[in-house]
Amino acid sequence: MAEVARLAGVSTATVSHVLNGTRPVRESTRRQVLAAMAQVDYTPNAAARSLATARTHTLGLALSAISNPYFGELLHAVEEEAASAGYTLLLADPHDDPAYEATAVARLRSRVDGVLLAPSADAGATLAALAAQRVPTVLLDRMLGGVHDEIGTENVEPVVSLVEHLAAAGHTRIGFVAGHAGLTTTVERLEGYRAGLRRAGLDYVLVVEGRSETEPARVAVRELLARPDRPAALITANNAMTIGAVHAVYDAGLRIPGDVALAAFDDFPWADAFSPRLTVVDQPFADIGREAVRLLLRRMADPDAEPRSVRLPARFVHRDSCGCRP
Repeated sequence: MAEVARLAGVSTATVSHVLNGTRPVRESTRRQVLAAMAQVDYTPNAAARSLATARTHTLGLALSAISNPYFGELLHAVEEEAASAGYTLLLADPHDDPAYEATAVARLRSRVDGVLLAPSADAGATLAALAAQRVPTVLLDRMLGGVHDEIGTENVEPVVSLVEHLAAAGHTRIGFVAGHAGLTTTVERLEGYRAGLRRAGLDYVLVVEGRSETEPARVAVRELLARPDRPAALITANNAMTIGAVHAVYDAGLRIPGDVALAAFDDFPWADAFSPRLTVVDQPFADIGREAVRLLLRRMADPDAEPRSVRLPARFVHRDSCGCRP
């Protein structure tokens, strides 16, 4: 920094202000400093800065199944919003395993200024540790209604809308492929399925567990379609299970929607690019990611603020796989 300051003809304090944005600097001075940095190939030492400021300018994101298309879009939005605020992102994949989650988040805690976490079905120990150490934390996707800020999608009413839509099309046997047991998203979407059946006056209830993954859903739906009372319509509770369900229908030599109508939670970038085009509930992935970072930055600025719980609406997208006219 001293060398940069000498070349730019400014003080080291001015160099620091340019780097950290801690005080306004004239544009001409800022350009001089940046030119001097380029001349000597100067890169700030993040470790040294964190020792001096007690801040790492890094956010942690603990998210299972990062390869899932949903989480990929969420990750992109989180990284983009964090970068715009001057933060880098450190990732961990807890694999929806509570024991590994506790270890992964503990490793993040010592390296970041705040944590974004999609909690597992049994994240009690992890959440207690974050609260005890007063680590700024925001929960993503899976809402717990506790001491932490959280953001996710409305789950119950969007699934009700899928059930009612299929019922209005004349379907009386509607099955449901549920996600990983214990996750709040699974519980809420299953609640929406049952509420939708009640509102439609249907008493046929058939639920299988797809464990939020493609292959388990494929196996579960294959067994479901072998039943003598197999459903004439299916609702899948996430995008990975939708892929498994589609494979299972074709494995059974059946057609969508001619033999089995299909509606799904989660849209895909390519959901309307093949036949049949999927009728879905579309989550606002990018909005969730951006707002999660904003919530975390607010929490970091005001650690004692009341926790906020934010639900964003999902959007019904009517296409062909439900077997009725869009």
